[in-house]
This record gives sequence, structure tokens and C-alpha cells, in this order.
Amino acid sequence: MRQFKLIVNTNAERYPILIGQNLISNLSKILKNNSIRFKQCLLVVDKNVPKKNVVRLKQTLKNKKVYVHFILANEKNKNQKNIDKILNLLLIKNFSRQDCLIAVGGGITGDLGGFAASLFKRGLKFINIPTTLLSQVDSSVGGKTGINTKFGKNQIGSFYQPKLVISDTNILKTLPKREIICGYGEILKHSLIADKKFFKYLDKNITNILKLKSPFIEKTIFESCKIKKKVVEKDEKEKNLRKILNFGHTFAHAYEASLGFSKKLNHGEAVILGMNTALKFSHNKNFLKKHEYNLVVSHMIKSKLPNSIKNYFSSKDVKKIISFMIKDKKNITKNINLILLKKIGCPIINTAYKEKYLKIFLNNELKN
Repeated sequence: MRQFKLIVNTNAERYPILIGQNLISNLSKILKNNSIRFKQCLLVVDKNVPKKNVVRLKQTLKNKKVYVHFILANEKNKNQKNIDKILNLLLIKNFSRQDCLIAVGGGITGDLGGFAASLFKRGLKFINIPTTLLSQVDSSVGGKTGINTKFGKNQIGSFYQPKLVISDTNILKTLPKREIICGYGEILKHSLIADKKFFKYLDKNITNILKLKSPFIEKTIFESCKIKKKVVEKDEKEKNLRKILNFGHTFAHAYEASLGFSKKLNHGEAVILGMNTALKFSHNKNFLKKHEYNLVVSHMIKSKLPNSIKNYFSSKDVKKIISFMIKDKKNITKNINLILLKKIGCPIINTAYKEKYLKIFLNNELKN
């Protein structure tokens, strides 16, 4: 089976992303081929990861001293308390900067593991093994790490690039359909902000992609990561261009926070709803023409993606949603900064709107 490889070049790190089947069973060989050496490692593993995959990882690392720390990965546990647990374990086991932390799980696990690695002795070797489609195409690429606080999502964090990312598509087969849909939302986002040709590929092959059929799923992950890689390389610290990756996210993070990061709406679903809202807002502001708007909306319906905030909120929630949008870290004035769309493949950055205007818009969207 063909293996895809991308090299991400940033000022901080140069590292490979490997995409293919049955990669974790060959981790030891992959480490050797990429000149990554360490004597001991800590596996920070989401409890939802099948135990057989943890066993396979330990077997392939049999020449290393391996410790395992399980976490219950959810947004409420993405906090300083769990970072302290990881750091304390690293200190107790006397890890050096030449040792390694390997995150095995979805985006939350990667964020926690990466943030802890960035803090420990000012930088521990970090390898990310994303096990969800969402994390394989999004959070594992680009070096963003962070935790949540009562003030909102990802309010504390760092930019810390990994030494290696391994996206094993075999692992995805254990995921529920809801998780596949969530990951697909980020893939769709990448096509909308950067590549209409890729959007057309997705529209044509959506059934095979959502069924995780090869080579469609591998190519889709590769093309999605390639878009994010190019953006990250040009703007590692999100000074300007990288902001386009937040298309839909200002709404999405506010939706998540407004529901208290509950299971009712997970991150991927929130992003899909956020993109849908941003598309409507773009059309409402006459940036996005009706033809292009309808193309995307029809694709969302065909893909059975979440497409109505009315299923989660009512007009009484608008004030709370807006309060979280105001706290969004992308805001540099009292206004709310949004990433909008002019056409498929052409985003608009640094558009800021007054709280009052967005309240009117959301109230209209949530009218019965």
C-alpha cells in the first residue's frame, strides 16, 4: 500500500508527516529512518484508543524504556491539572531533554502532550500519533498546543513543533461515524480556504472517503495536510496568513463554550456549524455569490454534515455565544474578528464586526 510523506519546514523545526496503513507496527524502523533517538519515552494515551494499538506500540519500542500515562480525553480534562500530572511523571522518572513524549490519541491528547513537552525543561522531544481523522488533518499539523480555562478554549498554550507525525489510517477503522464526520469537516474547510480543485475531488468521492476506502482516504488526508503545511510554513505563529485556518472557528469555539464543552456538540461538529454560519454571513455581506454558496451547502447536505445551529441553540443563547466570541484570541480590538469567504479557495482575513451586528445576524438565524 502506498505511503504518503510530507515534510513540514518551519523556523522552529523540520519534520515529516507520514500517512498510510499499519504504520505504528513499524514505529521503531520509522524512528531509525528519520534519525530520531531516545532511551526512554512516555506514551500519553487517550483511554479510548484500543488497547491492542498500545500493545503494538510497546512491542515495536521494546528496545526503549517505555512508560504509559492514560488520560480521559475530553475538553473538560484539557486543563492545567492534567498537564501537571504529565510533568510530575516526567520528573519522577528523571526524563532528560533527549528523551521523548509520544502522544497517542485525538487532538486533545496531542494538545496536552505537546504542551507538556514544550514546558518540560524548556523542550522535550515530541512525537504525535493522531488516532482520529480530525487530529490527522488538523491539530497534528502546525505545532499549536494548549489547554482550556473557564474563560474559553485554548486560552493558554504554546507553539511547539513535533519531531514526527504518524497518521496510521488503519486506526481510523475503529472510529464511530460521528468522529469521521467531524474530521471531514476540517478537510472540507481546507478545500474551501485554499483549493477549489480539491473541493471538487471531495464532492466527487465523498462516499468512498467517508467509508475510509483506500486510496481515497490516504489521498484526502495528504491533500488536506498539504494545504495546512503550506500555510504553517509561511506563517508559523499566526501573524497573518495562518488566520485563514480559523475559518468558521470563531463561531465554533463560542458554540462549544456556550454548551460547556458537552458531548452534545464535539469540536469537529462545532467547526462544521461554524463554517456554515460563516458561509451564511459571507453571503449575507455579499462577499460570497449565491452559486458558490449553494455549491458548498449542497455538498454539506449530501455529506450529511451538521448544518443547523437551531438544533443546539435558541435566541436566548445569543448573548452567551457573543460573550465567548468577544473573548476570542484573534480579536485585537473591541470588534469581533472573522474569517470569511469570497469564493471557494479565496478567504478574506481581518474583517471585524461590531457585537451589535453579529447579535442581529444570529438572532435572525435562530428565529423559529
